[in-house]
Amino acid sequence: MDPQAQGPRAIDIYVDILLLVLLVAAALVVVTLRNLLAAALVLGIYSLIMAALWVVLDAVDVAFTEAAVGAGVTTVFMLLAIAATGRHEKIAHRRPWLPILASLAVGGLMIFGTLDLPAFGDPQAPAQQHVAPHYLEQGEAETGVPNIVTAVLASYRGFDTLGEVTVIFTAGIGVLLMLGVASRRRRAGESDDDDTGDRS
Repeated sequence: MDPQAQGPRAIDIYVDILLLVLLVAAALVVVTLRNLLAAALVLGIYSLIMAALWVVLDAVDVAFTEAAVGAGVTTVFMLLAIAATGRHEKIAHRRPWLPILASLAVGGLMIFGTLDLPAFGDPQAPAQQHVAPHYLEQGEAETGVPNIVTAVLASYRGFDTLGEVTVIFTAGIGVLLMLGVASRRRRAGESDDDDTGDRS
C-alpha cells in the first residue's frame, strides 16, 4: 500500500480515538455532576464532539442535525427547564434499582440486536445492494438535486423527514407547555409563601 495513502488514514484513526475519548470523558463528567446547569452545558459540549465525529465519518448531514438539535435546541430546552425548576439536583434517599435494571436490560437487548447486522461499510450488505445503487445512479436525474443526501432526505424519504420534523416540533411544544405549567406552579408557591409570611 502507498505510504502516502496510509498517512491521512492514520491521522483519521488518531482523530477518531481522540473524539471517542472526549465523548467518554464528557459522559462521565455529566454522570458525576450535581449542578444541573453545568451538566446541561457539558451535554452541549458532548453534542458538539459528537457532531465533529459525524464529520470525520463523512456524515455531514447528521453532523448538522446533531449540532442544531443536540447542541442547540436541546441545550436551550434544558436551560429553560433548569430556570423553571432549579439548578441543583435533589438527592434521592433510596437507590433507583428498577430504572437502572430496566436501562441495562434495554441496552443489552439493543447490543444483542446488532449482532446480526452486516459489517460496517460492507459493500455486500443488503442496503448497498437494494436501493443505494439506484439512488446513486438515478438520484440527480429523478430529483434534480445534485447532493445525494439531500435528494434522499427531501425527495425519496420526504414523508419520513416530514414525520421526523413533526415529532420534533410536537416534542418542543410539549416541553414548552410543561415549562409554562412548572413556572406557574413555582410562582404560585412563592406567592403563597409570601402571603404566609405577611400573615405571621
